[in-house]
Amino acid sequence: MIVAAAALKDVCVAHSADCWTYPPACCHGEPVIGECGKIPSKTVTPRPDGYEIILRPGDHRKVTHQNRYFVPYDVVIPSGDDNFHICLHPTEEHENCFFAPANAM
Repeated sequence: MIVAAAALKDVCVAHSADCWTYPPACCHGEPVIGECGKIPSKTVTPRPDGYEIILRPGDHRKVTHQNRYFVPYDVVIPSGDDNFHICLHPTEEHENCFFAPANAM
């Protein structure tokens, strides 16, 4: 029962009544085991043409060494909560989808 609740918590990424899930194309059908995840807002820096994201081990379950990503504003997806999220696929060096809270866009 605890394992099922933990799995549901990972699929249901919001911490509010407005529960949302990652689009299947972003997490390749694996929302529980690690393609996508919430990241700390301190790892995200707005630039004139997009977001710079620097992730270190511990910032996302798939990250094993420091990685830098750049996401143009026109491909950012609104998050379903007030947090930043990123999907890394096929490796931790490749950003597949990036979600930003509405107040950050």
